Amino acid sequence: MSSTIPTSAETCTFTSSSEGYRTMKTPSLNKGLGFTADERNKMGLKGLLPPAELTLEAQVQVTMEEFRRKSSPLDKYIFLQSLQDTHSTLYYAVLSGHTHETMPFVYTPVVGEACQKFSQIYRHTPQGLYLSIDDRGELRSILDNWPQDDIRAIVFTDGERILGLGDQGIDGMGIPVGKLALYTACAGVHPDHCLPVTLDVGTNNQDKLDNPYYIGRREKRTTGAEYDAFVGEFIEAAVDKYGKAVMLQFEDFGNSNAFRLLHQWQDKVCCFNDDIQGTAAVALAGVLASTRVTGVPVQDNRFLFLGAGEAGAGIAELIAYAIHRETDKSIEECRKQIFMLDSKGLVCKSRIGGLQHHKIPFAHAVDHTVDLLSAIKMLKPTALLGVSTIPKSFNQSVVEEMTSLNERPLIFALSNPTSKAECTPEEAYTWSNGTAIYASGSPFEPVELDGKIYTPGQGNNAYIFPGIGLAAVASGATRITDLDMYIAAKALADAVPQERLDSSCVYPHLENIREVSLQVAMAVTANKYATGQASVLPQPVDLEKHIRSVMYEPTYT
Repeated sequence: MSSTIPTSAETCTFTSSSEGYRTMKTPSLNKGLGFTADERNKMGLKGLLPPAELTLEAQVQVTMEEFRRKSSPLDKYIFLQSLQDTHSTLYYAVLSGHTHETMPFVYTPVVGEACQKFSQIYRHTPQGLYLSIDDRGELRSILDNWPQDDIRAIVFTDGERILGLGDQGIDGMGIPVGKLALYTACAGVHPDHCLPVTLDVGTNNQDKLDNPYYIGRREKRTTGAEYDAFVGEFIEAAVDKYGKAVMLQFEDFGNSNAFRLLHQWQDKVCCFNDDIQGTAAVALAGVLASTRVTGVPVQDNRFLFLGAGEAGAGIAELIAYAIHRETDKSIEECRKQIFMLDSKGLVCKSRIGGLQHHKIPFAHAVDHTVDLLSAIKMLKPTALLGVSTIPKSFNQSVVEEMTSLNERPLIFALSNPTSKAECTPEEAYTWSNGTAIYASGSPFEPVELDGKIYTPGQGNNAYIFPGIGLAAVASGATRITDLDMYIAAKALADAVPQERLDSSCVYPHLENIREVSLQVAMAVTANKYATGQASVLPQPVDLEKHIRSVMYEPTYT
């Protein structure tokens, strides 16, 4: 009798009776112990599961207990990613129900370590598309390999500037995966409509190239016209495959490419750069909310940035735009209230010949100085914003000088991850005698000082980009504009409850993030219809009802 055991060259096949097994191996269909007795009978699941049944709520509870038992932040990250790979409904129920607790382990700060070690923790399960520059000319056909055809939101990176950690190459995939998980958890964008993409053009990180386990292309970065053509081929392929309303989010591109690519594509397709525009909107929202504490409107502030990269320039430009909208002054005039300090000192007219193009608008006729404290003494800013990734750069002398100049100084230490923050909230509150209005890019715990609790606001882009994505999906947006970002920032600022402001916090609680995202989405969606940039027609009579109807809720059906 011949053996029925397949040889190593043969492939095992599934019988018709193994549909239940395949269902459990499909993350979006798997319910685990949530399958009812009737479902187990009808779907061929008997024997594949223990007899107990657990509701989704009970599964969330036991999952969170297991999550809390994990010993290290990276272990918690891997635990959540493994859950996404096997049981996606439960994964999103966990994130949606425990956003404040789980977000640091889905995104910043832990995603930074995850990207640094991505090749080592890669789990052989497709989480998105990896497109190599060696695949030029084939990108459109490769998109067909992704199992979902109705993609409405794409987050893509080339891995060159991951948070404050620099070039991570293909290991930067952790960023698009994490961002799109937050699209779903924070705003209800359906996970089947989301696609993470990494464009692999090589890496200049020698540690990656020398790592025998590195999973990316082992070449130095491709640059110039060849690079631009590759990015362009991807964008055009995505629009051809998914339609003109597919939203493309640039993520963690290096300064040399980020501004150029945004300017090249923002008037052609529905796209935005989260590091430039999303960061700008959330920072502006903090400034706008602070006016309810300080009584100083945005147009009466004087801003000084430590750091003049894409995040700093993006925030500065949107603040100038906000002042323009509030006062009707020209953008050029509004920029005169904004100053920047880079690695060579204060950006000013005497340096204009050697400045990158995005710094030139902020090169004012002031004396050059090389250090932050001197710049503060000379310019007397009301708001200090850190986007430098230089830890401890907002030292005691800096904070005390800001406090001497202002009754309620704005101290925004926005660099990520936590280790890169310009100062901690405890330092800011202590050195300012509790007068500072502090915000950071990564989460910090509340601080008790002289019997009062101060709550540091986290200027997390997750307050903005999920709502923008939800608006784009709900309206079929064909463009994302600066006006959208300004409107989103105002909606976020309006969503900050008074009790948060009373504790010096200028952002809402993350526990309310889905309702906050809804408010942002409603404001932006209304603008899409008002400006003729919506393709979902006719305009719904009840925008809130319409947007809620497209929001994904992780439930068993």
